[in-house]
Amino acid sequence: MTTSANSRTADHEIESLFLERWSPRAYNEEEIPEADLFSMFEAARWAPSSYNSQPWTFLYARRSSPDWGKFLGLLNEFNQSWAKRAGALVIIASNSLMLPPGAEKPVPSHSHSLDCGSAWAYFALQGAKLGWHAHGMVGFDIPRAFTELNLPAGYRVEAAASVGRLGDKSILPETLQGRETPSPRKPIGEFAFAGGFPG
Repeated sequence: MTTSANSRTADHEIESLFLERWSPRAYNEEEIPEADLFSMFEAARWAPSSYNSQPWTFLYARRSSPDWGKFLGLLNEFNQSWAKRAGALVIIASNSLMLPPGAEKPVPSHSHSLDCGSAWAYFALQGAKLGWHAHGMVGFDIPRAFTELNLPAGYRVEAAASVGRLGDKSILPETLQGRETPSPRKPIGEFAFAGGFPG
């Protein structure tokens, strides 16, 4: 049995939410209510992490907030052109240090980026369940984000994200309208290998 949703079909049965989540660029300028955004943060809160270190940090601005211009200004020109219609913008960072049980001082965390990525996935999936679409980005000024958002030493800026309600793709430039559709994925046989990497 397979699962289909959002014009996509999984090769094996999964929850339809995984197919319903995608990363559009056409937003309708609706501001996300704080309750919905905090529901997404709540989902991120329960992500797994090494030693339960929970290294993720989500810095955000809703579109009506005084910080909106600062967050939008961190994005590159291309991402600004469509993300300006989002309901919220988020910068996601992770702490590269952790305090394992019994340790007296923080030590480097090998998995801080992986753990932060799991929190981002939970955040995005909860958004999809609520009818919001989160679009991750690396097209932004990472050094400026670190400085202007007052991140402490030892943190790594991982990504930016926009969150919005789906709008009509006609608001996008013609070159992007054709890309405004849920994308396919590689088959499992290209990334999961029994016994080791094929040689």
